[in-house]
Amino acid sequence: MGATSSCWAISDGAAGNARQALALARALGVVAEPVEIVLREPWDTFAPRFAFGAAHAVRTRDGRALHAPWPDLAIGCGRRAALVTRALRAWSGGRTYTVQILDPRIASDAFDLVIAPQHDRVGGNNVIGSIGALNPVDPSWLAEGRARFADLAALRSPRTAVLIGGSNRAQTLDAAYFDGLLERLVALHEVDGGSFLASVSRRTPAAVAARLRARFASMPGRFWGGDADGDNPYAGFLAHADRLVVTPDSVNMLSEACATGKPVYTWAARPIRGKLAAFHDELVASGHLRRLGVTDTRPRPPPLAETAAIAELVRTRWHAARATASP
Repeated sequence: MGATSSCWAISDGAAGNARQALALARALGVVAEPVEIVLREPWDTFAPRFAFGAAHAVRTRDGRALHAPWPDLAIGCGRRAALVTRALRAWSGGRTYTVQILDPRIASDAFDLVIAPQHDRVGGNNVIGSIGALNPVDPSWLAEGRARFADLAALRSPRTAVLIGGSNRAQTLDAAYFDGLLERLVALHEVDGGSFLASVSRRTPAAVAARLRARFASMPGRFWGGDADGDNPYAGFLAHADRLVVTPDSVNMLSEACATGKPVYTWAARPIRGKLAAFHDELVASGHLRRLGVTDTRPRPPPLAETAAIAELVRTRWHAARATASP
């Protein structure tokens, strides 16, 4: 186990899924090969429950079949990846240690280890619970971002990072929402001054991004709306920010913001529903997340450094499994 161990980081290509798998590999100190998979029907619809004939259903994004040599460690994230992570136990004859991130929607014993958010309530002796999403944010990652985007240090403090996502089933971010958010950010600037480091995500509609760009143009700071604006300064924004405002829709962005150890705020125009609400409640209760515009005098907690702690648990169990398997 270590730098010489082979590892696949398996996902369906969704940015949040790929990021979590790679973040765990990084925390374990292994060099992971990203494996982006595509499933044929009916496997795509029923993954990971329908596993019969999976070898004929799975291809990489560029059309290649998966084949030996199988990795020492497989880290999958997301429902589609779970089909591959599950199948690898059989394909490798049990040699590959399989770790599945997020609720696999089948019994956890189909994998060696499952890492799932606590609010998903996944049961099993091989389940490790997390509050948020696994991510690469730690002191060294922030230091790299700070150095790479050193020019951001010249912007006036306090620097407020604004991380913008998009609508999902649990929260609608429409024009009225962004009007309300911008109204609150303008009020914040009138009191504190400073500058804004605003960034949209892949899920932000182009029309919304264009509208936000126009609004942020009247305020000091930096706006990143896509590749046309140069390299993505996301790591630099997190590193140089004095505080962060995150739209309420994204578990990944909220988790990464809370991992910085800086004050993190959100604003929701309407009630948050379902599992996302449980996630918000956990972050608010721990003090990692605060409501924008609401006074909160609680002391700031330490960074939400879950990834490193979970990696240690994975390392221990992986080591024990390999020791047991050794002749």
